[in-house]
Amino acid sequence: MQMNIALVKGDGIGPEIVTSAVAVLNAIGEKYGHTFVFTDVLAGGCAIDATGIPLPQETVDTCLASDSVLLGAVGGPKWDTLPGNIRPEKALLGLRSALGLYTNLRPARLYPALKDECPLRADIVEKGFDLLMVRELTGGIYFGDRGRREGKYGPEAYDTEAYSVMEIERIARAAFEAARKRRGKVTSIDKANVLETSRLWRETVHRLAAEYPDVEVQDMLVDNAAMQLVRNPSSFDVVVTTNMFGDILSDEASQISGSIGLLPSASLGEGKRGLYEPIHGSAPDIAGQNKANPLATILSAAMMLRYAFDLGEEADAIERAVDKALEDGCRTADIARGEGVRALSCTEMTAEVIKRL
Repeated sequence: MQMNIALVKGDGIGPEIVTSAVAVLNAIGEKYGHTFVFTDVLAGGCAIDATGIPLPQETVDTCLASDSVLLGAVGGPKWDTLPGNIRPEKALLGLRSALGLYTNLRPARLYPALKDECPLRADIVEKGFDLLMVRELTGGIYFGDRGRREGKYGPEAYDTEAYSVMEIERIARAAFEAARKRRGKVTSIDKANVLETSRLWRETVHRLAAEYPDVEVQDMLVDNAAMQLVRNPSSFDVVVTTNMFGDILSDEASQISGSIGLLPSASLGEGKRGLYEPIHGSAPDIAGQNKANPLATILSAAMMLRYAFDLGEEADAIERAVDKALEDGCRTADIARGEGVRALSCTEMTAEVIKRL
């Protein structure tokens, strides 16, 4: 099987962690007889430096022509003072929109080998957790009307939240389908006591739930959800929510997992192409120092194999190799704790994963 993959290495540690994922994919190719063809494209701050814009049309065209897209990270202090319409983060929003990616899947689980890294109480940690965040990706306040104007108290800024029934239906359906393959429970997060968009969200989720009688459905206000994630994370299976709420809650879930450097994500649409990326940022403070944790990007590559190419066995092999490396005590700087624990470099951790494939 030959797969054409667009690589958006991006900024900061992006090139290092994507290079690690490529090494793991090539090892998988050798083991299972697949060929991966990689094409590098520019997006984010590096694209601004090279072309003046965060997302060149050539990048969009290459991603559309590829079988899948693997992304590292974009952004950094260097570009923080640019106007909002040409900041590096616009590349992410533009890619998601151009590729028609409206569903973001972010798994978060507590690795048994990393229980000591979890900041929660011991009795909560002992229960463990394994949840899947299903975040709507192309609607809501991030894509709504925005601007500045004269207001009641002088100059003001505004951002508009809007959701259609269609947008809610398709993300809710993705959550219900995912729950059927897991433990059969969906928690829908909203702010229906205040927001009209949330009331429509709740109504639509409840109506669609009638098609999934085998799935338990629970409503939860977003402020309560933020508390329950640190109080009782094991109660969650599949969590479905809006773009902004999902952005915040999935980062919270990453922290209780021990390190943001461990969590992958998949952004999907109607087709199988998808955009796969770690949920962390570009970490410019350690860029170019070979200190980054590559595991989230490696696990994102595993998600790509599973969702874009239906290569479940190969994806399982990568995930088992990561599990085994952690069980054997392999640690990068972000998760190296305790006396005598040596922090592996990015390339060393990658090699340890490949060794266990």
